[in-house]
Amino acid sequence: MSTARPASVTGWPPKALDTLPRTPEATLVGRVYGPEGPAVVTVRDGDLVDISTVFPTMRDLAEHPDPAVAVRAADGPVLATVEDALAATPVERRPAAAPRLLSPIDLQAVKAAGVTFTVSMVERVIEERCGGDPRRAGAMRAELTGLVGSDFAELRPGSPATFRLKDALVEQGAWSQYLEVGLGPDAEIFTKTSPMATVGTAVDVGLHPGSSWNNPEPEVVLLVSSTGRIIGATLGNDVNLRDFEGRSALLLAKAKDNNASAALGPFVRLFDDGFELDDVRRIEVQLRVEGTDGFVMEGTSSMRFISRDPEDLVAQLMGAHHQYPDGSVLFLGTMFAPVQDRDEPGQGFTHHVDDLVTISAPELGALVNRVRTSDRCEPWTFGTADLMRNLAGRGLI
Repeated sequence: MSTARPASVTGWPPKALDTLPRTPEATLVGRVYGPEGPAVVTVRDGDLVDISTVFPTMRDLAEHPDPAVAVRAADGPVLATVEDALAATPVERRPAAAPRLLSPIDLQAVKAAGVTFTVSMVERVIEERCGGDPRRAGAMRAELTGLVGSDFAELRPGSPATFRLKDALVEQGAWSQYLEVGLGPDAEIFTKTSPMATVGTAVDVGLHPGSSWNNPEPEVVLLVSSTGRIIGATLGNDVNLRDFEGRSALLLAKAKDNNASAALGPFVRLFDDGFELDDVRRIEVQLRVEGTDGFVMEGTSSMRFISRDPEDLVAQLMGAHHQYPDGSVLFLGTMFAPVQDRDEPGQGFTHHVDDLVTISAPELGALVNRVRTSDRCEPWTFGTADLMRNLAGRGLI
């Protein structure tokens, strides 16, 4: 396993100027592993201020009636600058005692909504119809477009028009489980990974070593309290194995939940007077993949084209039918469709080891990760029990 970025690929480790949102007044919170253990921090003038004596966990912060106001009033010691923490975060560059960035969440359930954009819905159908074989993807894409056309953008899930379309496709033998959750009344919401298992920026993300067809999924992620109140947003990479899921939808857990396969960050931006849910509805998420082979892929996922409103997705996630006492985060899905050929014509995109993935939005900053197989990523060893013991030992709980 290589331990340094080749000169042909830039941005590792990422810099603070690229990591932070373009709006200095943003209320940002995250987590740092400091000299005593995990700490909840806020960003002030490029410094990471430890507010753990007020909020020992991100779960505690999310439960406050007005998190942004409370964070601005909280005080504590400066652990490091954002720049220094970023430099110390990659595992191969990590000084033993230097504060480093963690995923910005801790005890929350990690959930994801799938097939929420029509473009990605078509790609999920293609995966299913070609059985996870990328060599058949081009032909299947053309077949599906010929059957139903390409104008899905105006369809609203659960509307009379979608039921008419379903009837027509069933008659032709072309209906799919992905069309059911993409166009039907019920959203696909699944468990992405366990609490405490997500990774942050400037670390490796993992692909199952048995996968040969996979891709990043650049998404907006909501931070949700235990009462279902949306209190902020961050960026996420819902790392996806197209071959595993294409072979069978029952392999979704194996396709989605692997070591280091869920990245979040760099920070959560809390809702306040300058940032609210309507701003999230307008976010343009940018993706850039740079390979050591010189390959570059860029794409955009615009929240304007999501087919299910974020509030509707949260309502389907939790409520009287399902509770999360420690709150949750919800990946909102992506419209990014990785169809650009990389290795062979007609096979589309798949990752190579050492790809550098940058997911960014001016409102939320940039999440930057390097791609490895999940068995070569840093193992997940610090769980909920470890966090509770650490906080108790420090007198924080």
